[in-house]
Amino acid sequence: MLLRMSTLLLKTLREEPADAEVPSHRLLLRAGFIRRAAPGGYTWLPLGKLVLDRVTAILRDEMGAVGGQEVAFPALLPREPYDVSHRWTDYGDDIFTLQDRRGNDYLLAPTHEEMFTLLVQDMTSSYRDFPLLLFQIQTKYRDEARPRGGLLRGREFLMKDAYSFSLSSDDLAAVYAEMRAAYQRSFARLGLDHTIVSAVSGAMGGSASEEFLATSEVGEDTFVGCTSCSYAANTEAVVTPTPPFVDASISLMEVHDTPETPTIASLVELANDRALGGRTDWTAADTLKNVVVTVHTPGADDEVLVIGLPGDREVDLKRLDAALAPATATMFDDFAARPDLVKGYIGPQGLKARYLADPRVAPGTAWLTGANEPGRHAINVVAGRDFTPEGTIEAALVLAGDPCPACGSGSLTMRRGIEIGHIFQLGRRYTDAFKVDVLGVDGKPVRPTMGSYGIGVSRAVAAIAEQHHDERGLLWPDEVAPADVHIVAAGKDGQVAAALKLGQELVDAGLRVLVDDRTNVSAGVKFTDAELIGIGRSVVVGRRLAEGFVEFRDRRTGERNDVAVTDIPRVIATSLG
Repeated sequence: MLLRMSTLLLKTLREEPADAEVPSHRLLLRAGFIRRAAPGGYTWLPLGKLVLDRVTAILRDEMGAVGGQEVAFPALLPREPYDVSHRWTDYGDDIFTLQDRRGNDYLLAPTHEEMFTLLVQDMTSSYRDFPLLLFQIQTKYRDEARPRGGLLRGREFLMKDAYSFSLSSDDLAAVYAEMRAAYQRSFARLGLDHTIVSAVSGAMGGSASEEFLATSEVGEDTFVGCTSCSYAANTEAVVTPTPPFVDASISLMEVHDTPETPTIASLVELANDRALGGRTDWTAADTLKNVVVTVHTPGADDEVLVIGLPGDREVDLKRLDAALAPATATMFDDFAARPDLVKGYIGPQGLKARYLADPRVAPGTAWLTGANEPGRHAINVVAGRDFTPEGTIEAALVLAGDPCPACGSGSLTMRRGIEIGHIFQLGRRYTDAFKVDVLGVDGKPVRPTMGSYGIGVSRAVAAIAEQHHDERGLLWPDEVAPADVHIVAAGKDGQVAAALKLGQELVDAGLRVLVDDRTNVSAGVKFTDAELIGIGRSVVVGRRLAEGFVEFRDRRTGERNDVAVTDIPRVIATSLG
């Protein structure tokens, strides 16, 4: 492949794009890899498409290595299968729906679990057809409320989704382990520094869920690690250890006047000033905060939910949504319509609303909390005696330094990452929904169990750009770079001709080459563009050409050496390993 910049559809930008929030978005736009087409939608320009195709080829190669068979489904799908799985309503506003001219409902596919399951139902009949691993690389659509970060969160994106079908839990576990290893190999080849963390499955359902997070400060996912063991988890999947049982029920509940204390800070200050309960060591952790939210369940009426958690914690809406999925929650604000919910003074005792509590609000624990009257709070409010939550919920913000739920001796550290892959064991949710049965070894019906394995392909390109750039531009890993070498003709006439001749020689040697043969821009612009585009190796055809020398530059190390033109193929081959 020989690309000439004089004819390439390419326009680099000197200025930072005004709407680009993160480095990958800015650099992919500036270097001419993508172009915004619509909110959350991007056109892949020639250089960008080359990178995307390289990433896709790596994933296709690794899927084939573990026995994956590639298929391709339509993106425009009928409503009926999604009604069977209940996801037509479960997805809520997150899917694009439309009707054909006859009034039939369709959606633009957000994922394809239903279609994979129906295909297997249609084309298999016996245990001899299993285990089976199918995958596709296809565009998906989700109606993101706030597309952001360029390719990191869009409404239209390329995804590699794979599904395994097995006839036993042991077989599923074996395929899951193979796919987990294949993902690790894939991301290593893509040059992505990543961490595997425990996760939740969300609207797809399933168990044994793990995410692959590319470490990045601009990532939307926060994950934790332990200082003493190998535990790692997305904060949405962190399980709060239940405190040891302490029976505080010997102290009777007391109600006190606490005027002008609608906040935890003001309540703690007053409690210590007045020595409530004979104490002057009250802290926010001794108080019980009761947060009111509105739960929006697809296809159902909104519901008021009160969440109890220690006063030194805030509700994390992402954790709350993960716990409530497919429902979502927003903060409740119509207190005028619910006079029983006294804002700033809500307590769980006698509450006339659904009440769920943080695991730390365990039976026997005593709290300072609202008395459900303006300007009044109660002490010694004991869980299990004065109130009983309907259940527990993981909705509190996870903090650095929290105890590790796995080993108990370590503490949690916090990092941010970009989700680039997600694998989980679906079980029989979809094969049950569609009643998929095949003939087993003993002649009796067997229902397959599924695994799900996804990689955001276009998002992976952005993640690579986030991890591989510097102040001058992009710096692509070799396996995904749009070319192996970038040749820059520093001058005109003979230097351009020599650059093209050298480029063709390298192509004939099996390399992919980009030649800057433009005659209407300066050498300085060419060098700036080369650094912005980010190919690891460049060759400058300049003043020493008459002496038989060109300059070889290694973008990664900053090394620059004059090399005989005849030695360039060998030098580049050595550099490529």
